[in-house]
Amino acid sequence: MQIAEHIKSLITSGEIKPGEKLLPIRKLAAELDVNPITVVNAYKYLEEQELASSRVGSGTYVTYRKSPTEAQTTASNRSNLLLEIEYNEYNLIDRGQIRIKPGIINFASASPSPELFPVKEFKNVLNEVLERDKGFAFSYQESQGYYPLRESIAEYIHTYNIKSSPEEIQIISGAQQGIDIITKVLIKPGDCIFIENPSYAGAISAFTSRGAKLVQIPINPDGIDLNYMEIKLKEQRPKFVYIMPCFQNPTGYLYSPSTRKGILELAEKYDFLIIEDDHLSDLSFSYEKVYPLKSDDKNNRVVYIKSFSKIFMPGLRIAFLIAHPDMYNDLIEAKHSSDISTSGFLQRAFDLYLRKGIMPSHIESTKRIYKERYDTMLQSLKQYLPEEIKFVPPAGGLNFWICLPEGYNSDNLYVECLKKDILFVPGSFFNPSQTPVPCFRLSFAATNKQEIEKGIESLAKTIEIFLKEYSDLKTPLPTYIPFL
Repeated sequence: MQIAEHIKSLITSGEIKPGEKLLPIRKLAAELDVNPITVVNAYKYLEEQELASSRVGSGTYVTYRKSPTEAQTTASNRSNLLLEIEYNEYNLIDRGQIRIKPGIINFASASPSPELFPVKEFKNVLNEVLERDKGFAFSYQESQGYYPLRESIAEYIHTYNIKSSPEEIQIISGAQQGIDIITKVLIKPGDCIFIENPSYAGAISAFTSRGAKLVQIPINPDGIDLNYMEIKLKEQRPKFVYIMPCFQNPTGYLYSPSTRKGILELAEKYDFLIIEDDHLSDLSFSYEKVYPLKSDDKNNRVVYIKSFSKIFMPGLRIAFLIAHPDMYNDLIEAKHSSDISTSGFLQRAFDLYLRKGIMPSHIESTKRIYKERYDTMLQSLKQYLPEEIKFVPPAGGLNFWICLPEGYNSDNLYVECLKKDILFVPGSFFNPSQTPVPCFRLSFAATNKQEIEKGIESLAKTIEIFLKEYSDLKTPLPTYIPFL
């Protein structure tokens, strides 16, 4: 209790600021020469007192704020006013849980709207599987996945210019599990991984939970910066490079042909694997079809993860990966230790769905709706945003990457917009250190055209005020923001 009270006094006195990370449990225990359990209990007490909040894989952060009567209103302390948003709200929306109140325009979620789900068609498939397989539909499948589904996927991915066999395909319960089991197989604490900057938050969480050292490589509209990557490759060799070449999350950028060619050449030259996370190659809004990087992989350098969440039904949790043959025994073992196998019933149903040839027409109908939303958001952004705000229109996907002028903090803008019932994801959420950045992600996945028009107009007005009044706000806010 003495430890907890001492930390409490440092927090309430302001010596430890809101948003600051407390020392890791083992480090503090070593410094104080106490059992780590003592520190765990101290941190738990601080959470109960609403002075701090823990975050798995990241640490414990201070969430105490002074009461409004204590807050200073001078220009130098104006950032404290932004902290008036309830920290309980940050706790609720952390780790993918977000409280959507009536009237909020949700530009944060990149998950598809339920009205796009092929409910009728899939209901028919479910009934057909039950009629055909009876109780066997609910039996365990082998950890590698239901063999007929692997056959169907091997056939289906010919449309992606990828050649594979059922023996090379591992069924997984969503792309996140694929990232988790690959990390479990390949990474030991201290190993190096190269990632795009910014990058997908779920992958960052998986990598840091295994103790990996992350090296961030900048990304631009043509893809990852190959020159910078080669400089870093000469300094250290990564276990793998994690990328999203097709409409990257969060930026929406599409790798150019020269970048695709270049990263494969670097993989050969410096002998590393590439983990390709393909969640949106299906959503190209141009006439030209987009193919995964795996389609160009001639030397088995690319471990390919494909999710159907954004184009089908996210709750189905069916995805697959294709890896180097030498990895399969370890991947199957890691999958088995994770959840034994993906739902046998859903695997059988999805297999039948693919065999009936329904998926291509569903994708096309989904693309038409998303293209309308994309056009609406693009037009609204061009019409309403102040000229200082920059963005590159993506050629597909679900996200726009919007950048404030240098020196501004999108975390602070997030708080201001939340007061106006507009929700987006600040750019800090897409880097390991969660350092505030000027950019933020807008998604049109969960909004209709009317909400997009209304939301962007309101967002633009809020930005105009923000640019005038809050340019001096540089203090990071708490890290509890939407994980979507």
